[in-house]
Amino acid sequence: MNLLILLLLLLTIISVGYYCFAIYAAIDFFSRPSKINHDFYPPVTILTPICGLEWELETSLISFCQQDYPRYQIIFCLQNQSDPCLNILKKIKNNFPDLDINIVTNPQAIGNNLKISNLANAVAIIKYPILVITDSDIQVKPNYLQQVVEPLQDNSVGLVTCLYTSLTKGFLAAFEALEISTQFHPRVLTAKKIEGIQYAFGSTIVIRKKILEEIGGFLGIADYLADDYQLGNLVSKLGYRVILSDYLVAHRLADVTWRSFFQRQSRWAKCIRVERFWGYLGLIFTQGTVISLALLIATGGVWWSWLICLITWTIRMLMAIIVGVKLLKDQVAKKYLILVPIRDLVSFWLWCYNLVGNTVNWRDYKFELAKGGKLIKLEVK
Repeated sequence: MNLLILLLLLLTIISVGYYCFAIYAAIDFFSRPSKINHDFYPPVTILTPICGLEWELETSLISFCQQDYPRYQIIFCLQNQSDPCLNILKKIKNNFPDLDINIVTNPQAIGNNLKISNLANAVAIIKYPILVITDSDIQVKPNYLQQVVEPLQDNSVGLVTCLYTSLTKGFLAAFEALEISTQFHPRVLTAKKIEGIQYAFGSTIVIRKKILEEIGGFLGIADYLADDYQLGNLVSKLGYRVILSDYLVAHRLADVTWRSFFQRQSRWAKCIRVERFWGYLGLIFTQGTVISLALLIATGGVWWSWLICLITWTIRMLMAIIVGVKLLKDQVAKKYLILVPIRDLVSFWLWCYNLVGNTVNWRDYKFELAKGGKLIKLEVK
């Protein structure tokens, strides 16, 4: 047995071990009962940065206006008065006259991350000490606020974040989203089980205003691509706990082209690599689908390599079924489950491709990713 075959065999065995542990971590996470204190309703401010018209934007935003929660403020933040979403925001404000809804339009930029600039421009009118920051492509149910704010009863908790399922339009959007519930979330739950959570997701970030100020406010993360990761990481470094809520929000994704798919996936991959290089390299241990296939080819298809490949792919699919379909109840995972191996092959190719290079395209700009994930603007596209 040569060194290459031995290495591929070892990586395959580790990947199978990862798949099994990820299943265990996910079952453990979702089997814990939620504890809700029906007397804990601190007033909160919801901050939602918006740029342009997204698929079902109005439906997503209205879901935050239908919360079973006594007192909360909503601030929609955008940069441009000519943004086509402004009419939708005004319509929502008029349709919910009893809600405290504010619309902030301000072109001022405090850094290269314009989403964070949008949020910073809303700080002056924030009324309440607890902030719920959420992306505009997120949809929630009426019990959302009560559930995600709940962990803040514990003063050691500095931030709460959420996993998400996918609502998609079009095959490419579904193909891109397939990775979320069948690979990305299992990785997150594995990491949580081993070392806890030290980062956040843009789907939901619940944070006390005073803690946001302790980490330097929005200005402190205004030049970073992964602002959600930075928020969670900075809060964790202050000694506060970051909690992963068991509440699942829905993330909308539509109008995906091969170009936008590639650019978005490359941004995420490169961002992970420049922020956590060894963690990025460690993702090779989660690529059992591809590695077992490489082992099969490298051995010339001997019987035992076929057996190992079959076992690896079976356990990989079990992870997708148990975590993505059964526990997360993700409809994309359920509908496109058969494409998981192909999605794994594409993900592996993207992982290899993004091992080098630090330039990314984001909206209308090209940036260089500096150490730690900081954005340096290079040119307008």
